[in-house]
Amino acid sequence: MDKVVKSEAEWRVRLSPEEFQVLRQAGTERPFSGEYVDTKTEGVYSCRACGAELFRSDTKFESHCGWPSFFEPSESSAVTLIEDSSHGMVRTEVRCGRCDSHLGHVFHGEGYPTPTDDRYCINSISLTLEPKQ
Repeated sequence: MDKVVKSEAEWRVRLSPEEFQVLRQAGTERPFSGEYVDTKTEGVYSCRACGAELFRSDTKFESHCGWPSFFEPSESSAVTLIEDSSHGMVRTEVRCGRCDSHLGHVFHGEGYPTPTDDRYCINSISLTLEPKQ
């Protein structure tokens, strides 16, 4: 997978102000406000910034946390995990493996009945859903 590298100015042209704030400045959309929180559509979720495949609908589950939740990425190289100690806590940030855009955070060991016991808590605005044909 070829890396996508753009300047801040190039990202600002490509993304809306809201998308830029989340994807490039590690912002977060308000809980239960995102387009894909309750989506049950089958398909592939890709990075809104670069189009790389990130998650598939068969790994999406109801976590009731306010953001779309997945138990694993479509491939291990699809995302990059980075320790995030902002906001007075230690979390694991999830970024796109191709363009390094902020997607959300992953939490482990919360007891959800999923194969991995991981919850990839992802901002809807970071994603684009391509429905299954």
